[in-house]
Amino acid sequence: MQPIISIAGVGKTYAGGFTALKSVDLDINSGEIFALLGPNGAGKTTLISIICGIVNPTSGRVTADGYDIQREFRAARSKIGLVPQELSTDSFESVWNTVSFSRGLFGKAPNPQHIEKILRQLSLWDKKDSKIMALSGGMKRRVMIAKALSHEPSILFLDEPTAGVDVELRRDMWEMVRGLRENGVTIILTTHYIEEAEEMADRIGVINHGELVLVEEKHELMQKLGKKQLTIHLQNPISELPDALKEFELDIADEGNQLIYTFDTQREHTGIATLLRALNQQGMEFKDLHSSESSLEEIFVSLVHQNQAERQKAG
Repeated sequence: MQPIISIAGVGKTYAGGFTALKSVDLDINSGEIFALLGPNGAGKTTLISIICGIVNPTSGRVTADGYDIQREFRAARSKIGLVPQELSTDSFESVWNTVSFSRGLFGKAPNPQHIEKILRQLSLWDKKDSKIMALSGGMKRRVMIAKALSHEPSILFLDEPTAGVDVELRRDMWEMVRGLRENGVTIILTTHYIEEAEEMADRIGVINHGELVLVEEKHELMQKLGKKQLTIHLQNPISELPDALKEFELDIADEGNQLIYTFDTQREHTGIATLLRALNQQGMEFKDLHSSESSLEEIFVSLVHQNQAERQKAG
């Protein structure tokens, strides 16, 4: 299937010599939710700005829905809706007028039915005559999304869409984004909230120091890089591990009342049965077992640390 966005060898070095992106290659498929994760200054916003035609790349090529973002700028840009991180809109204008004006900027004929549909989808219909200045922060962010959707784009970029939004509204936004995807819109979001990517994304890309460290299906990423831990609650605390247990990856926790066993979910044999037999042979009784899996946040942090360690080694 033809990707809806194709990024090939894209790099960006600013006049002062700072390299924000280093030869990024990425294809994004039609109808997916793609989450781009990375620490501050990693290059997320620069990459989005290049795809949206706001910043020119130093090298490489980007196509959006088959159109070259530089040579066919107008056609490519008409396919893209962008919700920036910063809220900026005309405070004295009404919701209806500002969304309708955004549609006109792309040369689209007025379409009140489409504007009404968007405002209803975003729970903004009862605010259509309100001035932007009278809205809450969460409502203003919804207006930004409505503006981005006003010209009927097939691709929507959400740059930190729920920054500064309360938990309840964040979940509403997630539902709304899923609804947009069901209507055929491809969504690319950058986020600091790892649970947002864990909840919503089909695929995840991790960017650090301008390099795309990894791109993976979310479930595969969590299977491949996720570790499982078995917590063994002992009947009697211990101060150190018996020699017979030192071959296992065990940590003593909770003042000797717990043993933590870390194992790889991909291995054919987890070693749990062998460990439990060894505990029995040592006469170590336990009262409870509890297993837990790495979260996406833990995987992300370990990937970023690993990338930084490799950079230091290379430098």
